[in-house]
Amino acid sequence: MDALKRATDLGLDLVEVSPGTDPPVCRILSYGKYKYKLSKKVQKKHRGVQLKEIRVRPKIGEHDLQTKIKQAKKFLERKDRVLVNMMFRGREMAHRDMAQDVFGKFSEALEDIAKVETQARSKGRSMGIILSPK
Repeated sequence: MDALKRATDLGLDLVEVSPGTDPPVCRILSYGKYKYKLSKKVQKKHRGVQLKEIRVRPKIGEHDLQTKIKQAKKFLERKDRVLVNMMFRGREMAHRDMAQDVFGKFSEALEDIAKVETQARSKGRSMGIILSPK
């Protein structure tokens, strides 16, 4: 009864947080805010796995490659799959071995948190691999 009086004095609600325990646990808080936070927690749990794309070129610089690897690592830590897509222009189509080198660097740098789901597949003027979190 004392807790209920204290809650009304503060303009808040007395919310039973854990009714199954003995004695039941209650908190003085805004019930609307509490329900909002619970709904956000449920939405975060139900977030689906997405396929994120990272585009690279065969002649990518070392620093640019490290930046792309860092971005892929961030996606993989969020449990998303990553498509590393190599775009070719003009005579770059003749140098598919350069693409294999870049893909090798990607998979080597991320081998502790990701595995290669699909090997390099060529489709038109692009080639890609898919990495998924371990």
